[in-house]
Amino acid sequence: MARTVRTSVVDVDTPTGTARLHVSAVARSRALVVLGHGAGRGVDTADLLGLAAALPQHGVSVVLVDQPWVVEGRRIAVAPARLDEAWPTAVAAAREVAQVSRRTPLVAGGRSAGARVACRTSSVVRPDALLLLAVPLVPPAARASAEREAAARALRREELQGPLRAGIAVVVAQGDRDAFGSARELRAALGARRGARSEVVAVEGADHSLRAVRGGPDPAPALLAAALRAVALARRE
Repeated sequence: MARTVRTSVVDVDTPTGTARLHVSAVARSRALVVLGHGAGRGVDTADLLGLAAALPQHGVSVVLVDQPWVVEGRRIAVAPARLDEAWPTAVAAAREVAQVSRRTPLVAGGRSAGARVACRTSSVVRPDALLLLAVPLVPPAARASAEREAAARALRREELQGPLRAGIAVVVAQGDRDAFGSARELRAALGARRGARSEVVAVEGADHSLRAVRGGPDPAPALLAAALRAVALARRE
């Protein structure tokens, strides 16, 4: 039986400007998933919109967050510190606009740069799990230099390891053609920390955009599976 989904768009003030929350909420939510976007555009990407459409039918409310720079109409993302500053306020507001209780498990995350924001702010937001899409482990340009590649890997590895050290579960959905890092590379970056709850879902045929490749498999089922796994870990199922 299809669930009734309550949709709305709500602007909220953050320390760095107005963020825009795109809400797809259901009654008696099993969990709340709050996702941010990458550095190139807002939440109007196939992966984020697909999850916002699919997850409510599994009893999960979703809020997609446009960062203030997108709402302001800028074409280039602001500095990471400003992204991080806006994110906790947006997540707190997401609980209110989705009308979920404080006891409802929270999954925070995002795609690409948004995934990094979710990792860096996890000690403040304190989600029950992270859902990371298309993690930019190593920018392609950095691979031209061994020194630059090593520095990029070290920085992203520290960002990924931070939530795990805090006991936060991490699920990554990574395209197996992603020029920023393969699923295998992401597994290595997450490591095998004892007691840590981390998983990497390889999205067959997908690149960094996580879009379907002509003639290839639809990435939507793998993305949904990763999201539902993050929900299960947040609920400690």
